[in-house]
Amino acid sequence: MDGVTVIDHPLVQHKLTIMRKKETSTAGFRRLLREISTLLCYEVTRDLEMTMETIETPLQEMQSPVLEGKKLVFASILRAGNGLLEGMLELVPSARVSHIGVYRDHDTLQAVEYFFKAPDDIAERLIIVVDPMLATGNSAIAAIDKLKERGAHNIRFLCLLAAPEGIKSFRDHHPDVPVYTASIDSHLNENGYIVPGLGDAGDRMYGTK
Repeated sequence: MDGVTVIDHPLVQHKLTIMRKKETSTAGFRRLLREISTLLCYEVTRDLEMTMETIETPLQEMQSPVLEGKKLVFASILRAGNGLLEGMLELVPSARVSHIGVYRDHDTLQAVEYFFKAPDDIAERLIIVVDPMLATGNSAIAAIDKLKERGAHNIRFLCLLAAPEGIKSFRDHHPDVPVYTASIDSHLNENGYIVPGLGDAGDRMYGTK
């Protein structure tokens, strides 16, 4: 699909398979989500701009590459996005963090915003929005709407699973935002859940169902 990158690294796919299993425990699911998010983070940041810096090794002075410009912002769509956020911060501990509180109304399947907090200078930074599932796409669309309203324009979206319906809706609304995912599953069921999926990521991560 145009604008969508499927991260098919063997370790990502192996861990995802274990996460899908209904018998995987809450502790196991949480650990795997943290591990897989680190691997996904490698891919979504693969083409970050670099610049050269003069450093001294124990042997001599040299020119060596470092990240250019302002640091990243990881924007977590609450609450399940925090599962991806934790692993990504282990890899990039200096990243700024934004939290976007959006939940899906179970009757209308529409996104309802209840919280937003982000750095003031997000217009100058690369924003990586994270949420385990891109199902209907409504929550992701709403979150990115809010970021753009506050000036953000360099945005990427990272998820664990995506449904074709969600990808289409997301790309229709935000064609300038690339999507990174570990899997494009078959479809959405009548309740708006990804099939075959892995259930509700937030419930499985926090043991609330």
